[in-house]
Parts: sequence; structure tokens; C-alpha cells
Amino acid sequence: MSEIMADENIVKKKQDHKNPKRFPNKKHAIKKRLPVRPIEGDNVIYVTKKTNFKAQLDKCCDLLTKGENEIILHGLGAAIQRCCNLALQLEILFSGTCQIEVNTGTVDVIDDLEPLTDDVDFGAQVRHTSSIHIRIFRTALLGANK
Repeated sequence: MSEIMADENIVKKKQDHKNPKRFPNKKHAIKKRLPVRPIEGDNVIYVTKKTNFKAQLDKCCDLLTKGENEIILHGLGAAIQRCCNLALQLEILFSGTCQIEVNTGTVDVIDDLEPLTDDVDFGAQVRHTSSIHIRIFRTALLGANK
């Protein structure tokens, strides 16, 4: 029984080594390009893991307080959780006056392969990463019920 398990593991390892995208090649250095931004605007915010969460929250609050009808948050990969947290914090802060619309998807990102030796050419590889797009829009204005 253990011989069969060992044989299956060897076969799996050999199959994994056939796909060069899964394992970094020692002949190339991988440089990740910035992903393509779908839309630009004052009300569009790209959430990243590097940006301070409080600063992103303050920017969103300022936009909604100054009369912006909607904000669109975009997050990729590891920033998806932060993007969701940001939207939920905004929903709590503007209790009952905002609604959230969420769309998820996959985005193709490109990595450049730069050769480490002279006998190898430049290349590129495409990866797929998860994405989230959250639209926060006003349903009522603060102080309108007075």
C-alpha cells in the first residue's frame, strides 16, 4: 500500500515540474506589473494592503460627506478582505443612508520574466487573481429627515 502512495507522489511531483508558471525558473527574475485599472475618477478608490486603512476610511467618509452619491471600491487578491472591511465600516458609519452592491470576479495580471543569463530571452506570463468591486451608494441624505 505504501509503495502505491509513494508512486503517486512521484507522479504528482513530476507533473508539477512540467508547468513552469507554478515554479519560479532559475533563469528568470519575475517582475510583477501593476494591474490594469478599470476606471478612474474622484469617487473610485483602489484598496491595497500597503495603504493605511484609516486614511482610506477617512477619504471615503470625506467623499460621502461632501455630497458624492456613490463610491466604487476595487480590491485584488489579498486586499479583498480589507476592501470588504472598508465597505462594512462605511455602512456602519452612515447607518441606514447607504447601501452596498458587491461584484466579484477574476482579473488577468501579467508578470514580466527578465533573464538572469544571456542565453535566455525576455518573456511574460499571465496569472489570474480574484477581484472585488464594491459600489456604495446613498439612499438618503444625512439630516434630511429633520
